[in-house]
Amino acid sequence: MKVVKEFIDSLIVAFVIAMFILTFVMGNYIIPSGSMLETLQIGDRILVDKVSYLFRKPKFGEIVVFEYPLEPDKNFIKRVIGLPGDRIAIKNKKVFLNGEELVEPYIPQERLTSYIDIVDNVAEFVVPDGMYLMLGDNRDSSLDSRYWGFVSEKIIKGKAVVVYFSKEPGGSIRFERFFKMIR
Repeated sequence: MKVVKEFIDSLIVAFVIAMFILTFVMGNYIIPSGSMLETLQIGDRILVDKVSYLFRKPKFGEIVVFEYPLEPDKNFIKRVIGLPGDRIAIKNKKVFLNGEELVEPYIPQERLTSYIDIVDNVAEFVVPDGMYLMLGDNRDSSLDSRYWGFVSEKIIKGKAVVVYFSKEPGGSIRFERFFKMIR
């Protein structure tokens, strides 16, 4: 009987610790769309570090989860492209940061040369204090800051750090993506 009680006590403690970690330290999210292809695949399960941004601001190029500004009950994931004070322009899909064209190796070349939409040409603007410009890596299929504006640092939930599970749309598992660090 004592062994059973100790086992149950251990399970309860493990559950409480896991709930604490998932609530305050790490978040678990599933990628619902192709807006971050090829970096993140539809259906990837990722862990998000919720603690780092308590001690520092998001950095350029980090992939972050945040509340969708138009529907706060939804979470979005995008790449930080513009920091407060940055000058940004978009010309024929190419992003210019503080006057220099960005080198974005995570965007396949064919996406940069495919059809041009109105949001792929934006005159230079400055990112306001406390705000960030977020863009998806798959710009042709990404609802991002080009459509709804800046993201306040107050609604950023954390930094994506690792893909811990990945599955093909047909159901087969992508073992090569297990525990892949997100950059």
